Amino acid sequence: MNIPAPHFLLFSEASRKERQGLWRFVLQAADGSATFEASDTEPQIGGDRLELLAVIRGLEYLDQPSRVTLFTPSKYVSRGMAYGLDEWRRSGWTWECFGEMVPVKNRDLWQRLDRALGFHTIEFRIKRFDQPHVAPMPGSAPSLPAEVELARRPTRRGRLWAARASRSLRQRVESWKLGCAQFGTCFLPKPWLG
Repeated sequence: MNIPAPHFLLFSEASRKERQGLWRFVLQAADGSATFEASDTEPQIGGDRLELLAVIRGLEYLDQPSRVTLFTPSKYVSRGMAYGLDEWRRSGWTWECFGEMVPVKNRDLWQRLDRALGFHTIEFRIKRFDQPHVAPMPGSAPSLPAEVELARRPTRRGRLWAARASRSLRQRVESWKLGCAQFGTCFLPKPWLG
């Protein structure tokens, strides 16, 4: 007798306030019958690591193999799951950066996520959530809805301007270095040809 795996919706978010990182997830049965919510603070942690931790905690809460639809605003998590996990697993949790193999950033959390994916089937969606529906996380602006509703998308020009304005100088330099690395040495002089 084949019993179908239960289906859950997992909403995750993370934010940073002062020196505290805040993560939160809401796990809801697809039929709406049950909902569980958890949140916590992590000192001295923020950004991508916090986004990944929220997803992992939500998956680890499930007590049986399940089908999970993940809704996350984090491109880091969704791109890592879509394009990185298989390659990192094959290469021993390293990746090539400027010609040398370096450890994957947040390797311990990616390995925990990989173990959780051994039990659960996951499908992910990048969603920006409509803010007025939910009580805020302690010390942050609200962002998870009671129901999934998409926020109105800004124009393309507005998105590009917001993305540029929100990036730190370090992120811009890293992006520039990555762009230069993609061109390789094709624009450098080649003295061996002359």
